Order: sequence, then structure tokens, then C-alpha cells
Amino acid sequence: MGSLGYACIGTNDFDGALRFYDALFGAMGGRRLMTTPAGEIYALESGAAVGIVRPFDGQPAHPGNGTMLAFRVSSHPEVARLHELAMALGASDEGAAGPRADFGTFAYVRDPDGNKLAFYYRERNS
Repeated sequence: MGSLGYACIGTNDFDGALRFYDALFGAMGGRRLMTTPAGEIYALESGAAVGIVRPFDGQPAHPGNGTMLAFRVSSHPEVARLHELAMALGASDEGAAGPRADFGTFAYVRDPDGNKLAFYYRERNS
């Protein structure tokens, strides 16, 4: 059985992205794990990792159409807290915290580079 090991988010403002993700991932219990030639890898409490990277091909980074990273969190209030924090750090709003049908509580933002992130909680976090 497989599980997601890591994902990478491209940036055109590496220092700005690190400030954003240091604060956001720190608030989620994450920490910097290691530096690579392409960027910085963060370890998350879930066991997954996220790399904030300069694109390998040297071309400008751009968000993928339909691409989103969703972070499962520990409670409904945590969804709202992380959405508010991301906004305070310079993210743009893609959907405030609230219920989404019978799926749970979700909130959506775009980081300063335009990458879409979601925070969610489900009673049955499966």
C-alpha cells in the first residue's frame, strides 16, 4: 500500500515563500527538515513532507490549474485558525472556513505564489 511521501510547491520568491511557510507550517506543528539544492523540505506532523522549491528546469514557477494541496487538521476551529493565519501571512482567499456538503469543514487559500491550499477536518477523518 502506498502513501504520499512528499509534494513540492514551486516559488519565484524563495525568501518570501520561506517566511510564509515557516509561519504556516510552524503553526501546524511542522518544521524545516532539510535543505536541498532546489529548496527547503518541511516535515509535517502527519509524516508527509512538503518541499518549497525553485523549479529544476530554471523556468518560472506557476501554479498548476486544478492542482491543490489539502492538509487534514485536528478540529473544525483549526480549519478557521489556519485560514486566518494564511490570510494574515499574505495568502488570498479562495473560500472561508465552513461546511462543504457532508464532507466536513474546509477552507481554501492561495499562497503568495498562487498555489492553492486547503485545510480540512472531518469527524470521520478517513
